[in-house]
Amino acid sequence: MAIGVALAAANLRPAVTSLASVLGDVRASLGVSTAWTSLLTAVPTLCFGVAAFLAPWLGRRLGMARAVGLSLAVLTLGLVLRVVNGPSTVLGGTFIACAGIAVCNVLIPVVVKDSFPTRVGLVTGVYTAALAAGAALGAALTPGLESLLGSWRLAAGAWATLSLAALLIWLAGARHGREVRATAAPAAVGRSLLRNPLAWVITVFFGLQSLLAYTVMGWLPQILVDAAGVDRATAGLLLAVTMVLGVPVSLVVPPLAARRPGQSGLVAVLGALSVLGVLGLAVAPAAAPALWVVLIGVGMGMFPLALVMISLRTSSGADTARLSAMAQSIGYLISAAGPFAFGVLRGATGTWTTSMLVLVGLLVLLTALGWVAGRPRTL
Repeated sequence: MAIGVALAAANLRPAVTSLASVLGDVRASLGVSTAWTSLLTAVPTLCFGVAAFLAPWLGRRLGMARAVGLSLAVLTLGLVLRVVNGPSTVLGGTFIACAGIAVCNVLIPVVVKDSFPTRVGLVTGVYTAALAAGAALGAALTPGLESLLGSWRLAAGAWATLSLAALLIWLAGARHGREVRATAAPAAVGRSLLRNPLAWVITVFFGLQSLLAYTVMGWLPQILVDAAGVDRATAGLLLAVTMVLGVPVSLVVPPLAARRPGQSGLVAVLGALSVLGVLGLAVAPAAAPALWVVLIGVGMGMFPLALVMISLRTSSGADTARLSAMAQSIGYLISAAGPFAFGVLRGATGTWTTSMLVLVGLLVLLTALGWVAGRPRTL
């Protein structure tokens, strides 16, 4: 089960980072506007929010193994469809691919909670490390694949082979694994998390850390090219660095968080690193772009911390499923505004500085909410 979780996780970000690393070429090839490009960067989080509402129902209806397998099949289909035609098809295929990702986003934390109740921190670390590694590979390898294959379409579409391989391995492994279903506990009936203040704090915290992550994944290469003066291949590699840093951070932060009654201190450290990285990129982008990227990459350890807190702030698998669905559906809808507004603000002002200073303010709010969410208690 742990191997299956890691393989599925490795496919949950290349759909985003592969296209981001060749975004300039995509825009030039399709002849689209800045607004369209901003919409494309917002599609993943928008889709994650909308499709995440269906994930608990699919888990109950099909069982976790079949639901995750179906989501990997949908992801593969979307990755193929989005490279076969024009701007509308690119948007539609990206939405379909991200719908598959959304289901895995919600259901895998439930699989971890139910299958590894005494190793939640460790397995969450493995899951998020594999996710970060997949994101890094998508960013680092796609520009090279474009040069090798002669087309951004072939380079981006090649990632469908990875998701297809993961689907086949998942289906083979699921035949021998213990079936886990998202069931509703009797005590949970009639108790809405929408009226729970802690659930809302965790939801907004999750949304803001996602806003940071997808703004970085969608726009960092272009920022580095425009503001720091680096070439596009180097910009793609620096985006990969932020993703690669997620591997060791993911292996350290969740187990460390799980061993502590509270996680507020970890939130403060990661928040400070994120603020310093984005602020440096805003005021002195060319001075030390690699340093700013490293600070941002380590600060994005907020994501595995947010995932493990969903498990730590709940007392049962049923509550974990409900909180995971709420945090990821509403949270991703909150974060969808980030990449879009970030790009639109850049178009309106003619500079990245204003956009990044607004992002710094949101990071301060993120850190404050994470401090509250990290206090030791359950729903």
